[in-house]
Amino acid sequence: MEKIDLDYFEKVLVYKSLTDEKYLADIIGHIDPKIIGSKDIKTIFTVIKDFYNKRGVPPTITELKTYLVNDDIKDAFKGVAATFNEIDKNLNKEELLDNTERYLKERAIYHTMMDVAEDITKGKVDTSYILERFEKSCRIDLQDDIGIDLFKDIDSLAAELNVDNPTISSGWKWVDENLNGGFLENGRAFYVFAGQTNVGKSIFLGNIATSICKQGKNVVVISLEMSEIMYSCRLAADLTKIPIANLKDESVTMQHAIKGMNDVGKLIIKEFPPNTITSQQIASYIKTLELKGIKVDAIVLDYINLIKGSMNSNLYERIKSASEEVRALSYKFNCPIISATQLNRTGYDVDSPRLDSIGESIGLAATADAIIGITQSDEDKELNIINLHMMKNRFGPNFGKNQFRMDYKTLTVLEEDGLNDGDGDLGDSANALDLLSN
Repeated sequence: MEKIDLDYFEKVLVYKSLTDEKYLADIIGHIDPKIIGSKDIKTIFTVIKDFYNKRGVPPTITELKTYLVNDDIKDAFKGVAATFNEIDKNLNKEELLDNTERYLKERAIYHTMMDVAEDITKGKVDTSYILERFEKSCRIDLQDDIGIDLFKDIDSLAAELNVDNPTISSGWKWVDENLNGGFLENGRAFYVFAGQTNVGKSIFLGNIATSICKQGKNVVVISLEMSEIMYSCRLAADLTKIPIANLKDESVTMQHAIKGMNDVGKLIIKEFPPNTITSQQIASYIKTLELKGIKVDAIVLDYINLIKGSMNSNLYERIKSASEEVRALSYKFNCPIISATQLNRTGYDVDSPRLDSIGESIGLAATADAIIGITQSDEDKELNIINLHMMKNRFGPNFGKNQFRMDYKTLTVLEEDGLNDGDGDLGDSANALDLLSN
């Protein structure tokens, strides 16, 4: 790729900003004048930006001269303006935006590097902040997309409605039916299982992960409570139907069974410390996988409450910001994100848990695209029965309940159709939950 001529391009930047209102509107929100290399052009563009922010239009050259109160700056602008004749007036619009985007990214990254180097010399090193700065620099996008103009784009909208959106099965018929086929394959959706304490939220998430990988999709499990080894054992038990208590003695059988599975995607388990990891760090990790050639089709996050949000003034703000940032990741990587959260004591009504029963933050309830409640009465515990409730659903009905049964030996959640598939001994839930962490 040809290197951008910095001096020439910064003159183009000023010229186009003064003569093309749409171009200025496209770039104004992405450019900080301090990244501009030329001191004179930096000052000139600062005035252009200030004028535009106040009036909504770029200044004319005459107006700009009026705003340049310093004689030295006026002289500098005369020198810059004299070079406008050298600029190609028939600039290709797409090429210009592409080059502007490259310029902005390169200058933003350069300034970030300089700032980071200065912080290091002063002993101020905040890894998450540094990652966030670099991430922001690389995120600049001057896409020429205003969204959907309903009356103009109605034909395209009608055609889109007749195209089936691909989905990824949850592994359970009832869940898929209520979610209009399952989890959206091309993402942009955040799904949450909200459950009582020790009801099996992590087991549900694990079952979803194994179901997705058995469909040939690549799924990443982010564990914030359990070690990678422990989580891997749980998933291996579900995949092979070898009781988790027997995995050590049957490790060879498990090994052969896993290796013998065909047409499966990747199943990656990554542990992060709880309450310290940010969505930006998760994004960096997923980006690392992509650079290694692994396309992530779904992310299972166990669980949302243990993410460190950018707002830390109180617990409500932390959970709210964390959920908003996690949902943004589904847009960034174009894949569904499935997580879990806690129901508070008012949510222990097994018949109809409410959205305001979600522990710690109603902000999470507002952010999620679908919330499925998980409840269990004392009676249900004796029978290893789990109740699922559709509490919120942007893809289908916001109501409905179904019963499932937990096989605590293999950590498998069984739908009604599959309740009689095994030997009838589903294990002792009380003993099993002593071993398992939820």
